[in-house]
Amino acid sequence: MSSVFLSHNNIFSAYGPDSVSAIAQIKEGVSSLQLVEDSYLLEGPFYSSRISDDLLNEKFERLRPTENYTRLEKILIASLSDTLEKADLEIDDRVGLIVSTTKGNIDVLEKHSVFPEKRAYLAQLGKKIKEFFQFQNDAIILSNACVSGVLALAVAKRLISQKTYDNVLVVGGDLVTKFIMSGFNAFQALSPEPCRPYCKTRSGINIGEVGSSVLVTADTRQMAREAVKIMGEASCNDANHISGPSRTGEGLFRSVQAALEQSGLSIESIDYISAHGTATLFNDEMEAIAFNRANLQKTPLNSLKGYFGHTLGASGLLETLIGMHSLQKNMLFASKGFQELGVSRPLNIIKDTTSKPLRTFIKTASGFGGCNTAAIFQSAKP
Repeated sequence: MSSVFLSHNNIFSAYGPDSVSAIAQIKEGVSSLQLVEDSYLLEGPFYSSRISDDLLNEKFERLRPTENYTRLEKILIASLSDTLEKADLEIDDRVGLIVSTTKGNIDVLEKHSVFPEKRAYLAQLGKKIKEFFQFQNDAIILSNACVSGVLALAVAKRLISQKTYDNVLVVGGDLVTKFIMSGFNAFQALSPEPCRPYCKTRSGINIGEVGSSVLVTADTRQMAREAVKIMGEASCNDANHISGPSRTGEGLFRSVQAALEQSGLSIESIDYISAHGTATLFNDEMEAIAFNRANLQKTPLNSLKGYFGHTLGASGLLETLIGMHSLQKNMLFASKGFQELGVSRPLNIIKDTTSKPLRTFIKTASGFGGCNTAAIFQSAKP
């Protein structure tokens, strides 16, 4: 079976229009979370990471759109256009498209929207992205709560391994909307301050928005400097609760075990864990239990939510791309906001951004409905 790689990529975020902007700010320990006062979205002030209209409009207008697009569609198109430009890839019938999102164009259902309600259907979102870039194949929409981004990479790898496609473009995104904010507020899961994953004084999540994209390919001529090989991937649903994770970490534990088995790698070969780390009491505790059961408690671990907030269905893809750049730069990025361990099991939280030879990392994600995913990536450089 031929190897499958992640290569050219883009992170379109509050940090700027590309991956370089995001990595530079993370390296310096700068968070994109800002205090927001918007009574339409939430009654009181809240911390969030949001892409500015000026940044989005400046980028999108350069692409010379011929029709009106929703905010999310603009973000996805802005990110994917950059990745395609880097790849210089001819879009033919051997190129696939996967869109990963949790809620898609949910904002078009709000009363002020100028778009028809049917635009909220995920199939419509995929159709708009397909038509803008003139993909020959229909978009695959992957919407499985907060594991969507990592799962999309796993599906892309499988499609290439099965010879369905030679190349797959994966693009993911979600928005900060009234629906999302009111939902998490109803769960009492929103933090009134910047989130602190795994910290004893953590009090919940912040919501962020981003557009991320990557070329998944078996073509070794398409290797970016930060390219990584997908070594193993697995998913498991713990069927515990519609919103609450398993108290034993069963689904995540099994996902990690299966991904390691598929990769053929030992625990000792994992240089760090890019964890989900939402900063909610139950999620962080579940992960601590699962990682200890997998004997990964000594492996350096970070959560990137302190930089971007929780970007929902895009988070796993976004954090994988940052992991690629982390390996390329041989740099462990700090888990921003962490002060004192606040889970019942030991974890090796990365407190300071540190230079260290790196080759392999594992990315995990967990979400509503009991879904859990793990994927292992290894640097493609010699």
